[in-house]
Amino acid sequence: MAQIIDGNKVRDEIKEELKPRIARLAAQKRVPGLAVVLVGNNPASEVYVRNKVKTCQDLGMRSEKITPPESITTEELLAIVNQLNAREEVDGILVQLPLPKQVDTKRILLAVAPEKDVDGFHPYNVGCLVAALPAPRACTPAGVIQLLKRYQIPISGKRAVVVGRSDIVGKPAALLLLHEHATVTICHSKTPDLPGVCREADILVAAMGRPAMITGDYIRPGATVIDVGTNSLQTREEVARIFRNSSERLAAFDKRGSVLVGDVDPIDMAEKASAYTPVPGGVGPLTIAMLMVNTVESAERRLGVC
Repeated sequence: MAQIIDGNKVRDEIKEELKPRIARLAAQKRVPGLAVVLVGNNPASEVYVRNKVKTCQDLGMRSEKITPPESITTEELLAIVNQLNAREEVDGILVQLPLPKQVDTKRILLAVAPEKDVDGFHPYNVGCLVAALPAPRACTPAGVIQLLKRYQIPISGKRAVVVGRSDIVGKPAALLLLHEHATVTICHSKTPDLPGVCREADILVAAMGRPAMITGDYIRPGATVIDVGTNSLQTREEVARIFRNSSERLAAFDKRGSVLVGDVDPIDMAEKASAYTPVPGGVGPLTIAMLMVNTVESAERRLGVC
């Protein structure tokens, strides 16, 4: 029976560990502060931001939501970011993506002060990741490492394969695994014999954003599978095919009109892996938890409280 890696459990552990650190900051200086910039009215982004603000409140941190209109220009958004950079009580700045098409996303992300870049996306922080220097780490990949460590899954000396080369997940996940002394291969759409390469993995990380693409043919029996994908199935036929006519999943689809699935075939993963992250409830909960970690660490560095 494969072990299910419970992201909700690990998230709650991390939040409990943060509380005394936040209390120490509050006693000596002030509570950590996170500012979230949410442009326009993207429903998915609004849900993400609401969850981030709620987590700040649960932990006793200060949060602030800035909501400029969809019509904002690059220059106007740059002015908001620069104001947040200058405010002493703001330890972390998060610009929720995607931004409207008229806004230059790269310019906006580059404008965030590296020490306040709690997403870990700024080139300075990426460079610190490459050099293994202290700096905010991209939240989802950092969460992957936490899951492996807290479930005592060995990384050092193991073969790790990361499927997906995005700047947000694939590349930083590969670097973090490398720093933990894994032998790492990054795969993508041009990789020859992708199933064969994946079958070499002791730790397989799927992060390409394609529903249930990684089937049993990609998984070595006994491997640990970390499924980073979150894809919404919009047809009953897809749900029936991927979940093998599961009455439970079909009933969920009939009730909600969609069902979530990762990048790995869920049935094959449960049958072939020794341990795996479910979708939902696996990697997802760690993203906000690691955002909180980055914000608290930023406050500790900026205020000189350790």
